[in-house]
Amino acid sequence: MAWANVRGANIHYEVMGDRGPWVALSPGGRRGLDGVLSLGKRIADAGYRVVLHDRRNCGESDVVIDGEDAEFEIWADDLYELLGRLDARPAFAGGSSSGCRLALLLALRHPDAVRGLLLWRVTGGEFAVHRLAKQYYGDFIEAAQQGGMEAVVATEFFHERIESNPANRDRLLEMDSQRFISVMSRWQQAFFDSLDLPVIGATEADLRSIQLPACIVPGNDRTHPREIGENAGRLLPHSEVYPIMGPNLDVDLATDSWDPKEGELADTFIQFLNRVAAATVV
Repeated sequence: MAWANVRGANIHYEVMGDRGPWVALSPGGRRGLDGVLSLGKRIADAGYRVVLHDRRNCGESDVVIDGEDAEFEIWADDLYELLGRLDARPAFAGGSSSGCRLALLLALRHPDAVRGLLLWRVTGGEFAVHRLAKQYYGDFIEAAQQGGMEAVVATEFFHERIESNPANRDRLLEMDSQRFISVMSRWQQAFFDSLDLPVIGATEADLRSIQLPACIVPGNDRTHPREIGENAGRLLPHSEVYPIMGPNLDVDLATDSWDPKEGELADTFIQFLNRVAAATVV
């Protein structure tokens, strides 16, 4: 485990493997790097150097509720900087759900930093937008409105961030509650602005502009509908789609159904990485 100060936030990260092309993986939701640790080890064992990190406001990294861009854009710029520190550009960028969104934004904002994309549980659609906007931002805005920053630090999510990184408590309590509400509201609006987009955070034109090989494994629930991932595959010019999870399940999240499929998911990505890495020279 290691730390780097990236654009004003202390970021917790880990590198696995000591040879081969670089791969950056990010988990879904606001999970820490442990959410992709097992998958990352499988890929590292196949001959790749894998970097995992706790995004700001996640895991053990610093909570920094600030910035003019959408939070997922800030995450993409952070990863770009971290990869530069590690001399790891260009890397294959991959992620699940919010991590998928990070990878896409990295490719859009910093195309020179990305060799290819590994995307699973692609997020989009009205249900996902409203559910995640509330979960990521709306609940915390409401807490701040009702009880100020004391109420925010008492929420389960931020309580966990303080347990993982005690300095986060003072950082949050020192923040003006109206400033917190303003930033979180702007980040929430970025989700609402995605209501009619093919995926959260990217337009159809954005996806068509990405001239990178992409491997897509669609999701299978209401938040990550299979059709969203398949449509992203049609829009990305150089994509391969592998619907290994089958039809959609009638649940908000089908997280548990992915665990038994991790070996197949890893094999799908490793075979893709091997073909693309062999065909490209950095």
